[in-house]
Amino acid sequence: MKVAITHDWLVSRGGAERVLEALLEVFPEADVFTSVLDRNGLPPAFDRTNIKSSFIQNLPNATKKYRSYLGLMPAAFRSFDLKGCDVVISNSHACAKDIRVPSGAKHICYCLTPMRYIWDMYGEYMRMERPGLLVRAAAPLALPYLRYRDVLSSRTVDAFAAISGFVSQRIQKYYGRESTVIYPPVDTGKFRIAEKTEDFYLVVSRLVPQKRTRTIIDAFNGLGRPLKIIGTGREEEELKSAAGPNIEFLGFRPDEETAGLMSRCRALVFASLEDFGIVPVEAMACGRPVIAYGAGGVLDTVVPGQTGVFFPEQTSSSIAQAVLKFEKMEFDPIHIKRSAEKFGKELFKQNIKRFVLESAPAPEKRV
Repeated sequence: MKVAITHDWLVSRGGAERVLEALLEVFPEADVFTSVLDRNGLPPAFDRTNIKSSFIQNLPNATKKYRSYLGLMPAAFRSFDLKGCDVVISNSHACAKDIRVPSGAKHICYCLTPMRYIWDMYGEYMRMERPGLLVRAAAPLALPYLRYRDVLSSRTVDAFAAISGFVSQRIQKYYGRESTVIYPPVDTGKFRIAEKTEDFYLVVSRLVPQKRTRTIIDAFNGLGRPLKIIGTGREEEELKSAAGPNIEFLGFRPDEETAGLMSRCRALVFASLEDFGIVPVEAMACGRPVIAYGAGGVLDTVVPGQTGVFFPEQTSSSIAQAVLKFEKMEFDPIHIKRSAEKFGKELFKQNIKRFVLESAPAPEKRV
């Protein structure tokens, strides 16, 4: 099969890009089509990949302000010529599935989520992201069009795969489509159980409002328990001002150092609503339990009482109560690590390959 992969934008390495890396390991000859490309932000793994960017690439400051061009992205992806492809895989959380599918080809969408910021979380994103005046003025005008294109493009998809049960429900809600849950790849093999743990809790997160780090800080200010925070972001100075002496900010840390801290912490604390949530799985791969907001993707990954504890509300008091509950419980690191292995990268590759081949058999096998 000749495979093309569409990807919303390629400017840095995050969870979506880790999915793309794994897809390219399954389909190494695939071409990649994206709205904007900045190879400086990507790992060497992409150097061998034929990547084509859209006309947005030539617009002012596109690699930095690509979200400002969201209204143009449906047209950007429909401008690509995918003729000759047997299968198009859209790795999408925005507009990458809005493509012209060649005649006779199959369109498989690995849906990271229906666009949060045009559907149920539009108001929250506008409040927390604090966009500039131009975006605030244009957003209400662009919103109906983007919703229309999002639903219309979903009808070109032959088969949806979702990263979690939570995303599968959102696909059903906004597109009226069924989907198969295939968990995204987590490199669980690089994490180890530490010989002993230390007396601190851990947060690993970008320091932006939607991650709710301030709520965790307020909880630990009251508890007085040691808390270490790995991450940077625009809220950093504000959060440092709000934190008590028991809270330590570590800034950016390399992957190996982060994994070491994960393996030695009492538990990872995770307060945001995520479509999947890779960080909790990484902590579990270290054998450490997770104290998490009990909604979204963590419902697929964390088992209360066995691999962690949920708190029901994104409030400091709810988090504090969960920490106190956690401290009265015991957890088996080996069991926690084993539970994380079902989210491993190799299993993802097996599952996505099977899903694509079953959904889009090779041309000579099609009836």
